[in-house]
Amino acid sequence: MDDVLSRILWAGLLIGAGVGFFLLVNRTILHRTAGLSRYLPGWQPGRPVILYFTTPDCAPCRTIQRPALQRVQAEWGDRLQVIELDATRHADLAKRWGVLSVPTTFLLDTSGKPRFVNHGVTHAEHLMDQLRRLSGQAG
Repeated sequence: MDDVLSRILWAGLLIGAGVGFFLLVNRTILHRTAGLSRYLPGWQPGRPVILYFTTPDCAPCRTIQRPALQRVQAEWGDRLQVIELDATRHADLAKRWGVLSVPTTFLLDTSGKPRFVNHGVTHAEHLMDQLRRLSGQAG
């Protein structure tokens, strides 16, 4: 019984360390990208932005992420700007933004400061929740 309890404790510690490391990496990425919005093609201050890194051969980007972004854009309309960048054509920007895989989405506030980063596919509901949090609306 002590052996099982010990293994559960170690597993919990490892999971906690992994989650902590993930949160630290995300916080570091957001801090490091704080002034980069001015380099984004087409960026306009004054409204929130979803910055979406993709590649032409990314199947989840085409089949899941892009439709989710289209749904969010349809609901938010001109109150939201979506900037889609091909990470292969804009490798310098992808590197500056810390993009290691696609799809990766960043949510920027109205002044262009990155507030959220999502690695991998992010569903429309989650993106809309993050946008509501950016706007100060109840979720």
